[in-house]
Amino acid sequence: MPLGRIIRMEVKRYVLDIHDPMRARNQFKALLLLELCFLAGCGKEHAQKPQQIADPVLLARREKDQMLKSGSESPLREEDKARFQGLAYYDINPAYRFKVTLHRYPAPGTIRVATNTEEIRQALRYGYFDFEVDGRMCRLQVYRMLEDNETGGSHLFIPFRDGTTGKETYGGGRYIDLQENTTGIYELDFNRAYSPYCVYGRDYSCPLPPRENTLPVPIYAGEKNFPLQREEKGAKG
Repeated sequence: MPLGRIIRMEVKRYVLDIHDPMRARNQFKALLLLELCFLAGCGKEHAQKPQQIADPVLLARREKDQMLKSGSESPLREEDKARFQGLAYYDINPAYRFKVTLHRYPAPGTIRVATNTEEIRQALRYGYFDFEVDGRMCRLQVYRMLEDNETGGSHLFIPFRDGTTGKETYGGGRYIDLQENTTGIYELDFNRAYSPYCVYGRDYSCPLPPRENTLPVPIYAGEKNFPLQREEKGAKG
């Protein structure tokens, strides 16, 4: 019953029972308590819930869509911007988020990394991550691109292929980037896996995942095929 109606009923009872001083005094005290509760907002049936903090992965996805649609650094062709309605993603799945340790190589070797434009880049084979997906042990090599080292960058580069590559996701593989830290402990979140810029249509040179970074399982997380997909060269490697 609404609190306002209860108060009105109590007022009516108080008036009717005014001839009984003791009973009237007790009713008056109860009425005061009801009024105080009403003023304090006790009569609200559903308290307003605090606003939930938006998932940072969803925020990053929205920001990327905005950049692609209208940003000055967008890799989209001008004719594609008008048709672009956002990238396609798998739903966020915590099962594809892993706490991993970077196993550093004592003496990282330099490897040649192929690209979609047949350019060759240099990278340090820096270490590796071990983790388990659907009961299967997986390993991904972690690289540092030498051009990043030359500019003072400290990003760990994890390009990979998996069971969705060339089907539900870009045939040239996907990437995860991590900022290097001093603890050696990282969150390897495949919900943040993204396609390289070359999938969006301009002439970008994008590293292709080395064969050793082909996972034996599908990773149903992160970015899917580009909605305005075109056949781009360099999906092999």
